[in-house]
Amino acid sequence: MAASGFTLSHRDASGRKFWIAQGQASRRIAEHFSRKLGGATVNNHWIPDGTKDAPADRFGPRARLVESLDAIVADKAVDRRRCVDAVEGKLFGLGSEDYVVGSHEFYYSYAQSRGLAPRLDLGHYHPAESVADKVSALLQFHPRLLRHTRRPVRWDSDHVVILNDEVRALFQEIARGDAGPGVRGAGLLRCQHQPPRRLCDRHARDPAGHPAWVARPDRAAETAGRGHERLALNEHAKAMPWGAVWDELCDRAGVPAGADWLKAVASHEKAVLAKRR
Repeated sequence: MAASGFTLSHRDASGRKFWIAQGQASRRIAEHFSRKLGGATVNNHWIPDGTKDAPADRFGPRARLVESLDAIVADKAVDRRRCVDAVEGKLFGLGSEDYVVGSHEFYYSYAQSRGLAPRLDLGHYHPAESVADKVSALLQFHPRLLRHTRRPVRWDSDHVVILNDEVRALFQEIARGDAGPGVRGAGLLRCQHQPPRRLCDRHARDPAGHPAWVARPDRAAETAGRGHERLALNEHAKAMPWGAVWDELCDRAGVPAGADWLKAVASHEKAVLAKRR
């Protein structure tokens, strides 16, 4: 039902009907997870619709996508406190190099107008774009964001997260804006190292609840117009001992510190996984 490269924005109404039903079912499944496990379940909507070459009609598919998404989220029987809907845009994809129906601009606007959460995937932007910079901009208008932390090798390619500059900058921006409660996320191992890094980068808040710009030396320098001092302090912060903070956190939690967790992985492979062959 997606051979044409289109799903929820398909020109054929029967094709759209099929994928609308899938989206509606996914919301019911998400609500079921929430009731069984407790807390809210994030249900992310992403579709591959687009074309490799310039289309003759860019308006039609996007208008149909709005109608399809509206049909999906219109089910009042699904508790939106349990099923948190998110929508995810993309710059381009394989087979949709020229035109992606669900672009970032489309989904940012749709999410804001329908009360959904935008999802930021580090692999879905131009390599020169800063996803971290989008956090402070979008949270001015959206109560929450969903992040997908990954390691894009050139582009949308690897879900095994490592600590690179893009990941570090994203978590740093979340911390500096005290936006943690409003930014839910998906990602793997290295994301767990970011809370200790944030502890090395905390700042106070003023009585109004806004970040206190003069609470940290680099912000004080910025406020005073001392750009060279801000640059030096930010470089110094990169060398702060967040690794020691992480190890201490692991020790207090009674779990392996450093790379000692690899011993547990090896033991699990030998005692459990090997027997599944």
